[in-house]
Amino acid sequence: MYKLLGILVSTALVGCNSVANQAEISLHLSDYVNPFVGASTNVDAAGAYHGLGKTFPGATTPYGMVQVSPNTITGGDNGSGYSYEHKSIEGFAFTQMSGVGWFGDLGNFLVMPTTGPLKTNSGKPDNPDAGYRSRYDKKSEQAKAGYYSVLLSDYNIRTEATAAPHSGMLRFTFPAGKQSRIQIDLAHRVGGTSTWQEVEVLDKHTIAGKMICTPDGGGWGNGEGKANYTVYFYAQFSKPLKNYGVWSADIPDDQPRKRENIESDAYQQLIADAKIIPGVKEFKGKHLGFYSEFETQKDEQILLKAGISFTSPEGAEKNLKAEIQDWDFSQVYDNSRILWDKALDKISVEGKNEEQKTIFYTSLYHTMIDPRIFSDVNGEYPGADGKVYISDSFTKRTIFSGWDVFRSQMPLQTIINPQLIDDLLNSLIVLAEQSGKEYYERWELLNAYSGCMLGNPAISVLADAYAKGIRKYDIEKAYQYAVNSSEKFGNGELGYTPDPIGISKTLEYGYTEWCLSELARQLRKKEDQEKYRKRSQAYRNIYDPEKKSFRPRQEDGSFVAWPKEGCLQEWYGCMECNELQQGWFVPHDIEGLVTLKGGRGVVITDLDNMFEKTPPDFLWNSYYNHANEPVHHVPLLYNRLGEPWKTQKWSRFICEKAYKNAVEGLVGNEDVGQMSAWYVLTACGIHPVCPGETRFEITTPLFDHIVIQVGKGKTFTIQVRNNSPENVYIQSARLNGKTYTKCHIDYQEIIAGGALEIEVGAAPNQEWGIN
Repeated sequence: MYKLLGILVSTALVGCNSVANQAEISLHLSDYVNPFVGASTNVDAAGAYHGLGKTFPGATTPYGMVQVSPNTITGGDNGSGYSYEHKSIEGFAFTQMSGVGWFGDLGNFLVMPTTGPLKTNSGKPDNPDAGYRSRYDKKSEQAKAGYYSVLLSDYNIRTEATAAPHSGMLRFTFPAGKQSRIQIDLAHRVGGTSTWQEVEVLDKHTIAGKMICTPDGGGWGNGEGKANYTVYFYAQFSKPLKNYGVWSADIPDDQPRKRENIESDAYQQLIADAKIIPGVKEFKGKHLGFYSEFETQKDEQILLKAGISFTSPEGAEKNLKAEIQDWDFSQVYDNSRILWDKALDKISVEGKNEEQKTIFYTSLYHTMIDPRIFSDVNGEYPGADGKVYISDSFTKRTIFSGWDVFRSQMPLQTIINPQLIDDLLNSLIVLAEQSGKEYYERWELLNAYSGCMLGNPAISVLADAYAKGIRKYDIEKAYQYAVNSSEKFGNGELGYTPDPIGISKTLEYGYTEWCLSELARQLRKKEDQEKYRKRSQAYRNIYDPEKKSFRPRQEDGSFVAWPKEGCLQEWYGCMECNELQQGWFVPHDIEGLVTLKGGRGVVITDLDNMFEKTPPDFLWNSYYNHANEPVHHVPLLYNRLGEPWKTQKWSRFICEKAYKNAVEGLVGNEDVGQMSAWYVLTACGIHPVCPGETRFEITTPLFDHIVIQVGKGKTFTIQVRNNSPENVYIQSARLNGKTYTKCHIDYQEIIAGGALEIEVGAAPNQEWGIN
């Protein structure tokens, strides 16, 4: 994908008439993307402290390094830096995260156009006049794939943003004035601050520098995520720099700089009192900004473009010069749209409801933000040991939200983008090697072993890829790091994990121990196969037949006291959920789970009860909580229990009720593509229960006609006859012209190409799919 992106961008930059004409002739799938879907952190609207989707609305390209997006707030649990309900903007950053909690990170190189006296602090949402932030005209705000624009009403400045994979461009339309300005907050960082900045004026149009972000400055997990990275920038202004300078705040050596500190009024005042130093060509400090003032005519446009690199200053320069060679904003946007049209064309859907197409392509768009490019245009990337490496056989990628994405996002990519899976696994392998840790990180951010969440999700991704024949990596090294991970974080000889969240850990580790056993089987490592197969049964060791529930055990074997709310008690042995939800997570041994719980009849009754008590808005709740990942496989379980019509009923219901073409269109955090990937797969009528197996469950597709690109010149087509909101249930099916009676399909049958025809009706066919 990296090489493809590079070819497309460079071709577009030198005048890709044939590609552009082709894109104009065909429908722009990118026009269906609404980046405002999920772009809110609103806790009240979510009904839970986790907030809503936490996506960003700004401009980016498929899996791009750069995201040029508005930031409305620094502070709180606002991982994307933006929330739709906020009424002022503090600037436009060149890096963002998508759909995350834990206070977020990035938001670097914050650019803000202003007029009038220079202000050095951003101000706060409840008092925007105290800083350089501006109120904005909500009606003027637009967002498309690769484009964002808004009118900053306090300054009467229209701002437009677009992006290339490693660079971005901003276009400002100023009013007439003698003190118009572009200012750049080099210290800005979502969830904290960068702790050291450097800037240099290279010529009358160009500045360059770097921003060092350490855990001392908060960021990911307010420092607990151990994010430690440097952003290099190379930026150019379309209008010559004449009246320019820096501001530098005097940060005491003993001043804490975590999230809660930089949010405080005292810290804001410290920045407001920053020393303004005009005319300086080079400066270093703890809290810097750069500004350039211009005299402007009415509607005069001034543009800024910048390349970003996490590797070197030379990398930032090369990235910009390779991708944006002139000042043609429209061409850069057209290039980004070409990239998006090609990426989204991996799946083509047709139906009677255009609103559903917007939801679908916006979801597919959100699955194509991470894991993003971490290497420069020449292949160089920063290693975990601080050295610079070059990748020629794979694209180095970053941001692996493992606990979330192994469930739907990575299985989706195995179908539409297997090269990305190879890239990701190679990236995790070299991270384990270069860091000296020699095990897989579960939530990686810019080389950081953040320790966020739980489980060994990289083992799941590896086992799933290997089983599917995706194998462009050193499998022996990959396997050894998987073993190391499981030995470091696993159920071990004790047979369970004693921990306050021991239910989640025991079940999650048990699943990836099964994944490791399967991998060992395929590699003919018989001792390991048996060892990890036995460990995969650890779920049995924490089941209490008296309570008919899983319970966390202490090290001495005793159960942790049963809570008042019983299996509905959130956090009783579970991560961000309750036992009713987490207790279904034994995807590798559903037969054994059914037996343990009392048989098929009991289990179906329990599932029915769970769904019937779920609120139809699917916001955070104690039953089927689609806002969080542990239950995402649960609607598919009916296929394994001989009642597939219930999978068809509930999966269609969730698609229709939990996803909307609205800011509140996601019921929970997007979680780096997982929430949207669930929708994409399920709307296509296929979704796995157990990654590591090659089996995909079949359910009723949302669309009449679906074409999935599964390889060079190959497609897998799904045709649905008699589809309507009322016709939810599969009546019959044919695969490649032959009668098909199974409620599941193998990965190899999908990627071989072919056609699945499904006929649906208003009443369940209780004979189809039960074999």
